[in-house]
Amino acid sequence: MKVQIGTAEMEMGGPLLTEMRESNEVLDRPDELHKRMDEDGYLLLRSLQNREKVLGAQRAILERIQLAGGLDPDAPIMDGRIRAGLGPDEGVPGMLELAATAGRGSEIKQVAESREILGFFEVLLGGEVQTFDYKWLRIVSTGRSTGVHYDIVYMGKGTKRLYSVWCPLGDVSIELGGLAVCSGSQRWSKVKDTYGNMDVYRDGVDGTLSTDPIELAEKYGGQWRTTSYQAGDVVVFGMFTAHASLSNRTDTYRLSMDTRYQLASEPTDERWMGENPFAEESEILKKTTVSMESARRRWGI
Repeated sequence: MKVQIGTAEMEMGGPLLTEMRESNEVLDRPDELHKRMDEDGYLLLRSLQNREKVLGAQRAILERIQLAGGLDPDAPIMDGRIRAGLGPDEGVPGMLELAATAGRGSEIKQVAESREILGFFEVLLGGEVQTFDYKWLRIVSTGRSTGVHYDIVYMGKGTKRLYSVWCPLGDVSIELGGLAVCSGSQRWSKVKDTYGNMDVYRDGVDGTLSTDPIELAEKYGGQWRTTSYQAGDVVVFGMFTAHASLSNRTDTYRLSMDTRYQLASEPTDERWMGENPFAEESEILKKTTVSMESARRRWGI
């Protein structure tokens, strides 16, 4: 099977793209979890979250998309089928506002702040944990995908021992376009020392490192990995693991959520805390003024 990540097409099961390794068998062994994270750059945990709660969050989002006029009126709501004639998801009235605010909904919080996920991080980190107030909701329509990036460039003002969790809201096939991570990218020292040291909002640099995942893997090493996901699965990864999403090749919305977790005792990037991180005075509203192409030339990467 061929998949699209950014501008590159890759063969699933080929030398540059393969299946993720599952880590459920070491779930209660923090030393082994850290070892896997060091080796792979991520942890795939099947059925960590309560499936029914995840499907409840999926329904809540689809109901709001339906109200915004984004769903096919002749299809069952849980199919998530995109209304015929719609272009990118920005073309649906209210869709961007929905994506920015839905993380405050109770159904989303029940998943993002569940006992299962908080308990996992208490084991992994060995202490009381906290999550950012802001939850990143992704509503991805046909042909859309996310470029390759490190998360640190968006949320690096607090501890670097911050972890991302990607959670599919519903079952996400490879065709629907789920998460892909580059195993080994956590060891790209030159990229970490340049791109990984910048801050999108402070420096005004576009945060997408590349739209060509093959270029990065061939230049710096590593292997891209992805899989099909079921509601309840999560992928955990650190701030310096390069990741992207596969292109959505279906006529339905791909729904997912990104959340962040850290020890409560460590410094927090306060830009993502509070009721509304996008208040008028927030620095995260600053426009990017420097292209990644010019920044990479300056960094020599």
